[in-house]
Amino acid sequence: MDKLVAACLLATPVTAKEWKTVRFGVEGAYPPFSWTDASGEIKGFDIDLANALCQQMAVRCELVAQDWDGMIPALLSRKYDAIIAAMSITDERRKKVDFTEKYAHIPNRFVAARGTELTLTPEGMAGKRIGVQRATTHDKYLTDNFGSSVTIVRYGSADEAYLDLKAGRVLALLADASAIEQGLLGKEGGDKFDYVGPALTDRQWFGDGMGIAVREGDQDLRARLNDAIKALCANGKYQEINRKYFKYDIYGG
Repeated sequence: MDKLVAACLLATPVTAKEWKTVRFGVEGAYPPFSWTDASGEIKGFDIDLANALCQQMAVRCELVAQDWDGMIPALLSRKYDAIIAAMSITDERRKKVDFTEKYAHIPNRFVAARGTELTLTPEGMAGKRIGVQRATTHDKYLTDNFGSSVTIVRYGSADEAYLDLKAGRVLALLADASAIEQGLLGKEGGDKFDYVGPALTDRQWFGDGMGIAVREGDQDLRARLNDAIKALCANGKYQEINRKYFKYDIYGG
């Protein structure tokens, strides 16, 4: 059995009531999970997965673009039914929303101009300007561990952060490795940058992988989504979408 299929089969099967339409909140500014092309169409791994989940559940799929820092408030105000936006499952977020089982688990990295030295201690980070996307797990990790010694520069989107790194306005950025590869390292000029320091997967800050968020009262939808994730893993559709955007298994063990 394919290793990725076997790992996905760990998701718990549950049945639930019928949904005719599921509205997903998506960011549209975090490649390869989602981005907005020149015509205004939102594309990416999360988008393909959302459409595949809806097809599996036999429901109509609607995508609603939303800036990252308003993602959870918009869900709670019923702007959409679920969030699929590379959102890490953390204890802090579980106080406000529920999550499906994970659908991806990717390490987090610092990235800087090639040759940059960065020692991940309060002393080694003292006085450095480090960029993160606002209101993310990366923001919280940097704040909790180095907030008293670094200058944290927060951005509304990853693209804004990459531009400032290229311009030298920050020394380094912290983000998930796949986003850095697709949004910076794999693009023109990306060979001037590289990862700095170790891969970061601390559960305290980065949670249990990426999940789909739903309102606490929508356990029926959560169950339907879990069933659909398991089914896509079993029938190979998940792996097909994975291979379209990544050269490695992003589901994790």
